Amino acid sequence: MQYVIGKSSRLGNRAINQDRIAALERDNTVMLVLGDGLGGRVGGEIAAQVLIDTVASEFQAATLPIQDPKKFLTSSLHRAHFGVIDEGMKKNPPLNPGTTAVLCLIQDGQAWWAHVGDSRLYLFRGSVPIYRTKDHSYVEKLYQKGEISYDKRASHPLRNYMTRCIGLSEGVPEVTVSNAVALHAGDVLMLCSDGLWEPLEEMEIGSKIMDGRIEDALDLLAQQAEEKTYPNSDNTSAVAIQIMSLQLIGRAIVDGIDKQVNQATKLDPVQNAVDVIEQTFKLYKDEM
Repeated sequence: MQYVIGKSSRLGNRAINQDRIAALERDNTVMLVLGDGLGGRVGGEIAAQVLIDTVASEFQAATLPIQDPKKFLTSSLHRAHFGVIDEGMKKNPPLNPGTTAVLCLIQDGQAWWAHVGDSRLYLFRGSVPIYRTKDHSYVEKLYQKGEISYDKRASHPLRNYMTRCIGLSEGVPEVTVSNAVALHAGDVLMLCSDGLWEPLEEMEIGSKIMDGRIEDALDLLAQQAEEKTYPNSDNTSAVAIQIMSLQLIGRAIVDGIDKQVNQATKLDPVQNAVDVIEQTFKLYKDEM
């Protein structure tokens, strides 16, 4: 699998950034992680960092490929939940922090994701959001029941009230986990905090994120979200992966450029490397 990863995290009009993001990579497997510490409570950034550290530890210790991704994602979030509670109790005075969480595991040309709270995952294909997580929030619950309209969600006085989170209370949160989704070359998977998705339309996000370098697109989206909500902009964070090709550069694929590789000792090494890269791009031109 060939891919590009982008990240962006901005402070907004806040005293501290309580968002945390990570992109973990091992043996052609990727784990994306995002946590948005609960605003209005002390220690939100602590909870989000514990989430990142816990998932990173679980991912590094896992045998790849992960045989039961749904179980792995759920258990990782449950471990993070208890880790947040434990970390809060170590403080003096004790804290009771919480965070949203969204994870995405990519392996063997497929993706699985899990979330708790209102941080989101989007899967864009050709600028269209073909998948989007449903927020664990009071307003989303009202909307799903048909009690409020789509347009009323952003202005509802309880729009920031979470129905599930990592940490905060000892009860284990229910984790929503996707089934396996087959990926296509060109797909973009994006995890983001509500500071980014709330001010922007989904099609607006899709058009920007598919137009140019992924990291530049995330920076532009975060900047636009800040500008639209100034002077009350939230922390605005996102981490995304764009799938360039689902194939591996293995022996079978590079057969067509073996001559260049085998003659490396006879050619200028820099020019040889350029030639090999150019030939590789030709092999993938239809997918890239």
